[in-house]
Amino acid sequence: MKWGPTLKQSPVAACALVLVGLLTAACDPADVKYTVEFQPAAPTTEPQPGTSELQLGATLFINRGFQWRDGLLHIPPGYNPSAAQPTPLLVWLHGGGGSARDAKALFPAADEFGVVVLAPDSRHNTWDGIDSPFGPDPRFLETALRYTAQRVNIDPERIVLGGLSDGASYALAIGRSNGELFKHIVAVAPWRLKPPGPIQGQPRILVAHGRDDNVYPEWHSRRFLAPGLSEAGYDVTYYAFDGPHKVTEAAADTIMRWITESRPGRSQPAAELDVSPGAAVPR
Repeated sequence: MKWGPTLKQSPVAACALVLVGLLTAACDPADVKYTVEFQPAAPTTEPQPGTSELQLGATLFINRGFQWRDGLLHIPPGYNPSAAQPTPLLVWLHGGGGSARDAKALFPAADEFGVVVLAPDSRHNTWDGIDSPFGPDPRFLETALRYTAQRVNIDPERIVLGGLSDGASYALAIGRSNGELFKHIVAVAPWRLKPPGPIQGQPRILVAHGRDDNVYPEWHSRRFLAPGLSEAGYDVTYYAFDGPHKVTEAAADTIMRWITESRPGRSQPAAELDVSPGAAVPR
């Protein structure tokens, strides 16, 4: 009796079997990961100021095509590896469908304020947890952070997790579940994404949103998200700026100023959260 084509005879059937296996593996609870395990150590490599690719990535199948997904490390020209004072690190997460290159809008302000920027690519079109189980992106974040620590003297008290759009939502979710590591969070034009695990630490949070945003409305951050975080006990500063769904030059300057002025004991109490349309980071 003939039952039909074998896998060797039917490439479609073979591909379907492989796809089922991949989906099954992706749903394996053992593969789910949301913690980011990292401890800064003394640098072992002399860094070159400027922007460089991480060379840690892989070619991945995304949106019906193959893409190289890696990331960028930007070291300000004024960085002094022999200085006793460690430097702040901003880990910047791009929006959905974006890439690490989108972080270049932050580099001029980072140079001015002396902030190192690590911008990884997501492992898929956007960050896991948004359209897939948590796991691949936290693993790559760990690898990218270790790579950065080999080159930069990182201030462990100012490791900042930030992002735009999907990246902002992801930063608020992952950041609050890793609050002992990421003591500061920057969310520009975020939407909704719950922390994937228990809350850790009490990170300071800057929520920023463009008044002309036509993707996620600014009023959602001003009326609901920022006040909700404040009511949950977080030290929140809200900043509304003139602009669309992007990081403007003024917003980049405000982000870097907020990072460099962030110190224990200098926090703005949650009870004093200003959520008025013109609220900005105090100078």
